[in-house]
Amino acid sequence: MDRSQQAALGSVGIGLLVFALKLYAWYVTGSIALYSDALESIINVVAAGAAFVALRVASIPADSNHPYGHHKAEYFSAVFEGVLVVLAALAILREAWQGWFAPAPIDAPALGLAINGTASLINGVWAAWLMRRGRALRSPALMADARHILTDVWTSAGVIIGVILVTATGIERLDPAIAALVALNILWQGWTMTREAAGGLMDKAPDEAIVQDLKQSIARNAEGAIEAHDVRIRHAGAMTFIEFHLIVPGEMSVADSHAICDRIEAALRDALDAKVNVHIHVEPEHKAKHDGIVVL
Repeated sequence: MDRSQQAALGSVGIGLLVFALKLYAWYVTGSIALYSDALESIINVVAAGAAFVALRVASIPADSNHPYGHHKAEYFSAVFEGVLVVLAALAILREAWQGWFAPAPIDAPALGLAINGTASLINGVWAAWLMRRGRALRSPALMADARHILTDVWTSAGVIIGVILVTATGIERLDPAIAALVALNILWQGWTMTREAAGGLMDKAPDEAIVQDLKQSIARNAEGAIEAHDVRIRHAGAMTFIEFHLIVPGEMSVADSHAICDRIEAALRDALDAKVNVHIHVEPEHKAKHDGIVVL
């Protein structure tokens, strides 16, 4: 089990603990807003489990049926998590709608807020750690899980404020109103997560800054070549695929052109500090397009 899988499994355990605390907070208060917060937390548990499964699949080596590997399994996990978030938001909206027409007082607000606040603190610390780990491992599944948990933290903060307002003002309808606002925020986050994961499945290009850095790396390490063009870069989970055409003098030997390719590949791996699959198509100088990367 690698580090990313261990992190996902840790999210399952943390999620169960937080869910239990928030469910108890709802039990002692009867607050719809706290119920909505607890409902989102159980989604965290399911999503973390899905992330763990996806990371297990993504770690399977390439085979005859999947020659490029199984890295994109992480994006399916992120899409699944986004859909779960949207469903949770719709369920909360339903509860808020019913609570608006049948408002009820909140019992033991101080105890409920203390329990919910403890759960939120645990979530916040874990989300910060998971975000750093996801970036370090370049894992879409862990990043999606961290963003979801962070959304849960902000949701909990809104719920706590809402319960305090209900207690202070005595306006019971503030409880379902806050729950509805929480649901709309969750709905937006679910849409954002699904859109980003879909971009990965559709081989969306990396950020322009990353593309330019890699092109500069090619230019600096292609001495002996003339130019590089038709550069294409995509991420698939933790793996980065890079391919381009390298123009060399027509009289250059295969051994010399291969040495240039090896040098470029090594530089790209160092630049990304990650798993890289580089494919270089060597062509003679009459194939130059004069609109690609000029070798420095």
